[in-house]
Amino acid sequence: MKNVLSIAGSDPSGGAGIQADLKTMCALGVYGMAAITAVTVQNTRAVYDVREIEASVVAAQIEAVFEDIRVDAVKVGMVSSAGIIRAIRDCLTKQGARNIVIDPVMVSKSGCRILRADATRALRELIAIADITTPNIPEAEILCGFPIENEADARRAAETIAGLGAQSVLIKGGHLPGETAEDILFADGVFTVLRAARINTRHTHGTGCTLSSAVASRLACGDDVQTAVRAAKDYVTQAIGDAYAVGTGIGPVGHMAALYRRAGMDAETPRETARANAEREV
Repeated sequence: MKNVLSIAGSDPSGGAGIQADLKTMCALGVYGMAAITAVTVQNTRAVYDVREIEASVVAAQIEAVFEDIRVDAVKVGMVSSAGIIRAIRDCLTKQGARNIVIDPVMVSKSGCRILRADATRALRELIAIADITTPNIPEAEILCGFPIENEADARRAAETIAGLGAQSVLIKGGHLPGETAEDILFADGVFTVLRAARINTRHTHGTGCTLSSAVASRLACGDDVQTAVRAAKDYVTQAIGDAYAVGTGIGPVGHMAALYRRAGMDAETPRETARANAEREV
């Protein structure tokens, strides 16, 4: 079995962050590990507070894992301060980490600013060591410095972000209008457009965390970047379709739904729960 380390924040509601990462890794058949960068106070409605873990403690968690366990891939998610970001970069560089996936989390779906304004430069330095980075449109706009309104803009943004040093860039297009969700992958100097039908649901909490963890899991298993991204997008699309309507806000995707079905738990899958809850809401 391959081993994947997630370096990210904790979500007590279980839909994003470390919790989403570990569920995704389990669903995709790899052994998940976690170094926690922050403890958040959040649920499906909002992020109410963020308490950072000291940079030295974040670094110690990472080093403890590498000293004892083979790490086949690393996913970095929520990192809020320059000190933590640089500690992570130094650790991963020192350990010769491979298959590094950087998900540049900056703002939560509820609108809470996650990344401190003075940490953007440090985040760019972290992206420089990434095998792939996976910004959404608002995040990519901050990184590249110009607005993204269409596919041409997304392509230019991907090239600009690759110029920071990342080997590959995936611009997630969910924020752009259209009947399909179109992501732009820039890898090995080649653009690939990945399309999927939009699913009409408000339950999309943790999709970015889930996608980046899925990419890391597939890279750990030996996929090339394009194959890993395609598999990850398929997984996320299915998980959105199986969205779990827990809570009264933006619920999580169904990370484990396929495993539930294989176990013969069809009547209790997140998809069934979501449908039943939706009918009650009507």
